[in-house]
Amino acid sequence: MSARATTRPGGRSARVQQSVHQAVRDLEAEVGRDALTVPLIAARAGVTPSTVYRRWGDLRELLSDVAVERLRPDGPPADHGSLRADLEAWAVQFSEEMASMAGRTYIRDALLGDPEQGNAVRCSDYAAEQLKAIGVRAAGRGEGVPDVETLLDVLVAPLMYRILFRPSDLSEAYTDWLVASALGRGAAPSGS
Repeated sequence: MSARATTRPGGRSARVQQSVHQAVRDLEAEVGRDALTVPLIAARAGVTPSTVYRRWGDLRELLSDVAVERLRPDGPPADHGSLRADLEAWAVQFSEEMASMAGRTYIRDALLGDPEQGNAVRCSDYAAEQLKAIGVRAAGRGEGVPDVETLLDVLVAPLMYRILFRPSDLSEAYTDWLVASALGRGAAPSGS
């Protein structure tokens, strides 16, 4: 079981999490990822190393927690006027952000530091929430909308595979084809 404590908004636990996460981000930019240690992070955050170990267990779990927060979307997906346009724009943005060097590092950190896979579920939930928001908006316009699980299986799962294992094969044509497939009218993209 993970050593992570439940955070209460505005409580001491939330303040500790915020200061430790900020210390990780600042130190990573200043000294590089390979130089990060729990005592260094704790000193920067103004907490004891035992506080970090008690809450996160080890450096890998801490980096995993920071990564999950960095992977959280900043806001709701943009409205482009139709389900297809919204999904195409979302898929392109998702693939560009996640396929970046930083995005792939955060994905690996999120998964490697979490043997119980709770962070994987949180990351999946982020995508599901974004897709649900797109679907609710489209349904409000009277459009038929695939269920979120279908979108995760037909759109997000292949994107994640390409992001992690074949990032050079990502293109807007590919993401558009995945969206068309999810909407039930896709022809194979050229060059993929």
